[in-house]
Amino acid sequence: MGGKLKSYIKAMRELLESGEPLKDPEGVKRELLTEIGFWQHERFVHLIVTFLFAVVTVAVLLVLVFKATIALFLLFVMLLVLLVPYIKHYYVLENGVQTLYVIYEEVTRRTCSADRQCIPEEYGINIPEFKVNDDQIKT
Repeated sequence: MGGKLKSYIKAMRELLESGEPLKDPEGVKRELLTEIGFWQHERFVHLIVTFLFAVVTVAVLLVLVFKATIALFLLFVMLLVLLVPYIKHYYVLENGVQTLYVIYEEVTRRTCSADRQCIPEEYGINIPEFKVNDDQIKT
């Protein structure tokens, strides 16, 4: 999943950094909103799974403190070994969705004209310039 998200972000970045005007900016925005929705759902599911996995790992650790057995120790080690990739994957999903937000805001900025402001400044919304480095999305 992380690779798919990273390749989508790369494609969107290349589209925006090409310097060419967007042929169908509203279509790009609709597609981005759809993708953001999918990735938000994926992120939420992985948040629940990661959280429950962490709770089970801590519970096994607490039982291990009071009743130390080799079986419980091995179970704890296996859960810990699996928890690390879960956390890493959730981290990738979280950063990827945040990057998609920035890309969407950049597309919104490009579709606005001087007479039509799409991002209201009176509400204190300050969107930084579009700058996403490769090190922000790691798989």
